[in-house]
Amino acid sequence: MNDGRFSAGSVALAFLLGGAVGAGLALLVTPRSGPEARQLIRGQANAAREEALKVADEVKEKAAELLEKSKEVVETKKAVLETALEAGKEAMEREKERLLTKIQKEEGEQA
Repeated sequence: MNDGRFSAGSVALAFLLGGAVGAGLALLVTPRSGPEARQLIRGQANAAREEALKVADEVKEKAAELLEKSKEVVETKKAVLETALEAGKEAMEREKERLLTKIQKEEGEQA
């Protein structure tokens, strides 16, 4: 379900892409010598790489947290279902015994 919000990863990625496009355009329209332009491009590429790695680490951490929470929820639900199953088995066994007793009593009255 998408409620119109964007994840931190997608916002960061959009920011990085926008920065890269802006830096590229700035390099194209700014008069610089070849070595200066290459050095500036290298610096921008390194900065973008570092930011991308940071975002990837954040996404990885969030995914790990989500996985851990999901495991906890599954374990809790599993315990609830196991308890309900046992209660159902016990109730069925009690009803079975009650019905057998009733049948035996009715058979005894007919004899």
